[in-house]
Amino acid sequence: MATISALHIFAISVLISFLAIQFTHGEEYNFVKSIDRKAIKLRKQKLSHFRFFWHDILSGQNPTSVTVVQPPKNTTTFGFLNIVDNLLTLGPELSSKMIGRSEGFYASTSLEEVALLVTMNFVFHEGKYNGSTITVLGRNPVFDKVREMPVIGGSGLFRFANGYAQARTYTFDPNTRDATVEYNIFVMHY
Repeated sequence: MATISALHIFAISVLISFLAIQFTHGEEYNFVKSIDRKAIKLRKQKLSHFRFFWHDILSGQNPTSVTVVQPPKNTTTFGFLNIVDNLLTLGPELSSKMIGRSEGFYASTSLEEVALLVTMNFVFHEGKYNGSTITVLGRNPVFDKVREMPVIGGSGLFRFANGYAQARTYTFDPNTRDATVEYNIFVMHY
């Protein structure tokens, strides 16, 4: 009986593996490929300006902002985390026409001042923007008159969106911590 060396077994295994791959895959798979802009209907980008009011309600029976992590005992605000599902309205009054909601969170991330890390999706419910979102992620030093945060993307009509959001506090109640903030968002989109 002839003996088969380990080298022969290895060579036969490699050959069988190579043939199996060729028969099962048929063609090479590319990880990335270029896409024609016209194929996904990308037109020239346009700049839009959105202005609305964001209502952060921590008080009452139906708060839209809930503290899920309390700050440590040795600090005033550093370390808290709020989850939000806040109303977006055309005017500063809660009774004003609702145009959408803001879903996300904000957390106190500065030891030096009251500054928040803000991560929010502005989900629109009105007109042609119904179901589309604009995503903002950035630093919000809440006692500055105007705060600017980047728009990092979106969905629906705001796919590939970029731009910036400006926030201005319209009202703030220090007892309830309820706030109304005016947002002006300048967004490039298709």
